[in-house]
Amino acid sequence: MNGIKYLLDTNIIIGMYERSPAVIDLLKSKQVSINECAYSSITRMELLGFPEISGAEIKIISSLLDQMSQLTIQRTIEDKTINLKQQHRIKLPDAIILATALSHKIDLLTLDKKLANKL
Repeated sequence: MNGIKYLLDTNIIIGMYERSPAVIDLLKSKQVSINECAYSSITRMELLGFPEISGAEIKIISSLLDQMSQLTIQRTIEDKTINLKQQHRIKLPDAIILATALSHKIDLLTLDKKLANKL
């Protein structure tokens, strides 16, 4: 799929923005290159949807997202999300992000241990 290997969860992208040592270590340990990464439409909504987000933050986050591929929500992802919601107690945004990774057969990088255990 165009060299995409990883779907980055919202908490990973926030960690990249904040230069979190845990996120940087994770990305280095897996030798992740930004051009191998994608994000879900849900992640974009979560990142840019904060009421107090500044114009400068929007610009920086948008610039970071522009370096990756966006994976939109398609019917197969909707169906996989429904299945995940039926089988697990999982929040809708997390289910969509997980379903996106599973549908595209790429690794989900997340700091959310409960979400990572659903893989």
